[in-house]
Amino acid sequence: MTQATTVFTSEAQLRDLLGHPMELAARKAIPYLDKYCKAFIERAPFLTLATSNAAGKVDVSPRGDQPGFALILDDNTLFLPERPGNARYDSLINIIENPHVGLLFFVPGFEDMLRVNGRAQLIHDEALMARCVVNAKAPKIGIRVQVEEAYLHCAKALKRSQLWSAAAHRDRKELPSLGQMVLEQTAAANEAPTAEVIRTVDEYIEDNYRTELY
Repeated sequence: MTQATTVFTSEAQLRDLLGHPMELAARKAIPYLDKYCKAFIERAPFLTLATSNAAGKVDVSPRGDQPGFALILDDNTLFLPERPGNARYDSLINIIENPHVGLLFFVPGFEDMLRVNGRAQLIHDEALMARCVVNAKAPKIGIRVQVEEAYLHCAKALKRSQLWSAAAHRDRKELPSLGQMVLEQTAAANEAPTAEVIRTVDEYIEDNYRTELY
């Protein structure tokens, strides 16, 4: 017998099934960066950036650099340098259309996380760019975030995933190289990429990692 599927269309319906947050969880969000938020950000070498365009289409993009790469300008303002990537600029274009962003900060070894929500702008500021120079290279643009909400997130997700556990790490060789997978995904029907083409693309990717991180 086929099981019935319930589609939830209201918060009230959802709450009837899942309940309400405990009082501390409900009021833990603060409208600024306190000493604990700042300490977390200063230690974080990685974050995810959620954006959406004017139509509401959502994108989540990784951002990683040296610990503390997200500059804390004051209690309500962050600055993220935009490093070289694939030149799609999905996040940047979304921010132009819709300034609302969400950030999730990770610190290796910490199972708890920090969530920050706010409004973003794309800016070029010479003083800020100078603070973000690495290997004598400065970013051309950055994302300034006006913080509207910040709160620490519990460790359940990372505990379940065992993200930081070496025992849970998978062998990268379980899947083909990035170059091979993308070539196969974008190939015309019945036109699989040759080994030579795959090798050329893989070598380009590795060279780009060596020379174009900054």
